Amino acid sequence: MISTLRFPRRSYTGWGSIAKLFEELEDLKPSRILVVTDQTLVKIGLVHQYLSPLNKQFNVSLYTDVEPEPSLACAERLAAYAREGGFDCVIGLGGGSALDLAKIAAVISQNEGDTADYLNLSGTRKLKTRGVPKILIPTTSGTGSEVTDIAVVSLEGTKDVVTHDFLLADIAIVDPQLTLTVPKRITAATGIDALTHAVEAFLSVNANEATDALAIKAVELIAGSLRNAVENGENQEARTAMSYGSYLAGLAFFNAGVAGVHALAYPLGSQFKLPHGESNAVLLPYVMKTISSTCRNKLNRVCNILTNHGEERSEEEILTLFYKLVESVGLPTTLKEYGIPESSLTSLTEDAIKQKRLLARSPKPLGKDEIYQIYQMAFNGLN
Repeated sequence: MISTLRFPRRSYTGWGSIAKLFEELEDLKPSRILVVTDQTLVKIGLVHQYLSPLNKQFNVSLYTDVEPEPSLACAERLAAYAREGGFDCVIGLGGGSALDLAKIAAVISQNEGDTADYLNLSGTRKLKTRGVPKILIPTTSGTGSEVTDIAVVSLEGTKDVVTHDFLLADIAIVDPQLTLTVPKRITAATGIDALTHAVEAFLSVNANEATDALAIKAVELIAGSLRNAVENGENQEARTAMSYGSYLAGLAFFNAGVAGVHALAYPLGSQFKLPHGESNAVLLPYVMKTISSTCRNKLNRVCNILTNHGEERSEEEILTLFYKLVESVGLPTTLKEYGIPESSLTSLTEDAIKQKRLLARSPKPLGKDEIYQIYQMAFNGLN
């Protein structure tokens, strides 16, 4: 099998790598920089701490109209702003929402039409222009958006993406010191999100030896550091391991793809505004149980890393292991806990089945019956 691997043009990782930002900008010599970030990072001073020095040498505009799980309207507003502003460089600083929107600002603004015209499920246009240089800097360890060519937007009832090589970062800067102030719950949710990326990439029908190596190393790093990062957020060793783990998981799933967990998570985010990481976390145990019969050897390898104990596991044991992992970092393990009514499972299923791009990568085909059963299990939990 012939495999193709894609990466950002250049990545910097490690403690203090944010210092490379100024160096890169000096090479680019932009006349107008657009920084896409969110109000929270402005309020806690992180934006000022790391980006204010740029104002001495560059013309920088700050854009903070960033929604969690950004809507199509949010993306359209930003693309219009970027088009009108004439920016020749975009910096995305924040979680997955800010980074995805930064990609849209850099690319859609330089192409004709609106963001809606380029959506995977319903768009009719093809991107023709690469857009302006984009520098993506994550402040959480989870989404992997800094190394993918995908921008996700929420629609009525579901989600869709703009995906193209043009959206891939020119520069990715993954500095764990930017994650020190992330609250416990967000650390937990983004950490499980990163783990899900690694696991789904490892189990994907598109996996290869290179993506397997990236995914397994990501699982090892996350398994060894997630609980510590949640409980002791200022632990530099744990934050660094989570940062590397998320980065490697992002590279793995960008090249091998994610599947069932993400396909079912999208409707939860769109219909009920669940944060993406938590949507993945609440579904992860039940999807793993459902697909385990078709990927038992690989899934057992993941489980053995998570528990540091080698053994063969049944479907129920796999379910319980992932359930307890999510529970151990303080996240809900059932849809009931989010107040999602059982009556909504049908509409969730109808929206999830539309995610053919994601479902096609599942090692076990997931039709409407299987998807509904997964939602039903996630509603009831282990009871």
